[in-house]
Amino acid sequence: MHGPFGFFSCESTEFEDQDLGDPRRYDPDFQGPTTKRSSTDVMCCMIFVLFIMGYILLGLLAWVHGDPRKMAYPTDSQGQFCGQKGTPNENKTVLFYFNIFRCTGTSMMLRLQCSTTQICVSRCPERFLTYVDMQILNKEDKNYWEYYRQFCKAQARPVETLADLLSSGDCPLAVYPSRPFLQRCVPDFSAINGNLTLGSRMHFEDGGGQKRTVVELREAASGISDVIDARAIGLKVLEDYSTSWKWILIGLTIAMALSWTFLVLLRFTAGFLFWFFIFGVLGIIGYGIWYCFLEYNSIQQKPQSAIWMYGIGIQTRLNMFFHLKETWFSMMIILSAIEVVIIIVLIFLRTRIQVAIILLKEGSKAIGYLPSALVYPFLTFILLSICISYWAVTAVFLATSGVPIFKVMVPEGECIHEDEACDPEIFPNTDIPKACPGASCNFAFYGGRSMYHNYIATFQLYNLFAFLWLINFVIALGQCALAGAFASYYWAMRKPEDIPRYPLFTAFGRAVRYHTGSLAFGSLILAFVQMFKVIVEYLDRRLKKAQNSAAQFLHCCLRCCFWCLEKMVKFLNRNAYIMIALYGKNFCESTRDAFYLLMRNILKVKVTDEVTYFVLLLGKVLVSGIVGVLAFLLFTERLHEIVEGPTSLNYYWVPFLTLVFGSYLIAHGFFSVYSMCVETIFICFSVYKDADAV
Repeated sequence: MHGPFGFFSCESTEFEDQDLGDPRRYDPDFQGPTTKRSSTDVMCCMIFVLFIMGYILLGLLAWVHGDPRKMAYPTDSQGQFCGQKGTPNENKTVLFYFNIFRCTGTSMMLRLQCSTTQICVSRCPERFLTYVDMQILNKEDKNYWEYYRQFCKAQARPVETLADLLSSGDCPLAVYPSRPFLQRCVPDFSAINGNLTLGSRMHFEDGGGQKRTVVELREAASGISDVIDARAIGLKVLEDYSTSWKWILIGLTIAMALSWTFLVLLRFTAGFLFWFFIFGVLGIIGYGIWYCFLEYNSIQQKPQSAIWMYGIGIQTRLNMFFHLKETWFSMMIILSAIEVVIIIVLIFLRTRIQVAIILLKEGSKAIGYLPSALVYPFLTFILLSICISYWAVTAVFLATSGVPIFKVMVPEGECIHEDEACDPEIFPNTDIPKACPGASCNFAFYGGRSMYHNYIATFQLYNLFAFLWLINFVIALGQCALAGAFASYYWAMRKPEDIPRYPLFTAFGRAVRYHTGSLAFGSLILAFVQMFKVIVEYLDRRLKKAQNSAAQFLHCCLRCCFWCLEKMVKFLNRNAYIMIALYGKNFCESTRDAFYLLMRNILKVKVTDEVTYFVLLLGKVLVSGIVGVLAFLLFTERLHEIVEGPTSLNYYWVPFLTLVFGSYLIAHGFFSVYSMCVETIFICFSVYKDADAV
């Protein structure tokens, strides 16, 4: 039964058993995972259940107060959505800013709201036109007012002077050529001979008697341009997904079939498949190096134009990124470095290749007796999808909780009442319009003064922590169930006669019934570590501009420490779950026993861990690499003679990267079953060896 692991007999440890706990004594009646067991870590189980109940209540509370329409539709100064059906703005789908020069400051970046009047319009202006010019031209052609009034408030009437216009605040001082960008009118910049222009002009009047330049307008609009541009890219990404989703599903199915096929073939041709993994990965990376070299030679490098220097948008910078020789040269260097690293690792691990092949064969044999283990990743995927979806929906509803908050805004000059909260219904009857001519009560943002609104930030933290805890619990449940199933295989004297019926289902039920508290305990520890990592990253982003060299060094040290701590906790938890599946003890005892067992067999742990991890990593990279190469050839229309793929993609790398990462995750799901199998068999072997030596 234990012959396949006889290669470990030549290894020896340098630790004294009395310093690392007492080995478990030999029990001739032990035939696998303990069936007579009791519930463990009951207190943690109760806390976990209460926490989940609180999470469900939080979701219901967010559902009641949240409104995702606030993210889908822009809001005008009256707090009404643009383009929403059944409202006066149903046919007015675009938001227009009266004075885009006031769209600056942190409020713009955080809330996408300018301190200027905003109205819903059916289209954006296409020409330069000031209110004064409109009055002059309107005397000869009345259509000029009809054109201009569509960018004014509904009750707007022609006035004679600019003072009257500023006092009423019903119309903008001027309109500029604009284009709709995520349902908002933004200046329609262009480039002529490398110079930034707006409607072929570089200078214009703002309607108030001042001469303005295009650069000033760009800087004033930068508060919304990058944000809107980024969200516009998001829309194009969604468009690419809607065009290529069928091919993405086909690619993920191919990744699933490849992973399944590799796991089946490992049982019969482990040695051949091992070398196939190695040379396959080296070949795919080599193809990437060759392609980057071709792109590097084909690009005629040009000096950066003024467009890049002006930075008119994320999309322009993104497109230019892939047209720079430095980009492809850097990618070629990175891929070459990865190729060299893999070759060096192979040279240092050459003596462990036979060990890897034996481990592959033994693990594949166990999976061959327990084919249901290959179905379990689907269940894990479903549970993880539920957790991710619930977290995302709750986060959106929390972020959109609140009622419209209105503030006093002044078109020009200063006012002591500016930025004060106001009520638009009673605002005309207050003293503010008299004290501040032209002031208006406009929508500012969504919020509130209730206890619920005061604690939204806390609720978001609760939502994030619950998400991390649940994700880790689902993974822990899968590891414990798989460990119980593979332990049943290992301790069966006659295979498959002595293997229990439905071992995976039995192990899963045992883990849920008796060890929910222990699994929640281990998941809680890991969730705390990951939460601290998130907080460190958040603080780094918030304080990035104020950091000095010492602060940056400290942050790097913290990131490194938390990364190491997370890896260590994951490793200990995984082995503790195996011991829980075997003996049914609580989390702390199982962690202690697993730690001592691993330390007594530290050299064997080193062998199995480094070799199996490297081999399985090659398998994951190979699966994602094969699918990635096929996706690249398809989405760049290099296979049009064989199969016709999508031809109207905005960014071919969107579905390409989706398939690469998706294929890697699918391969990781299948090969993690294999990894858990090898690790469980190794723990069982170590327990047997220790007990046999006592």
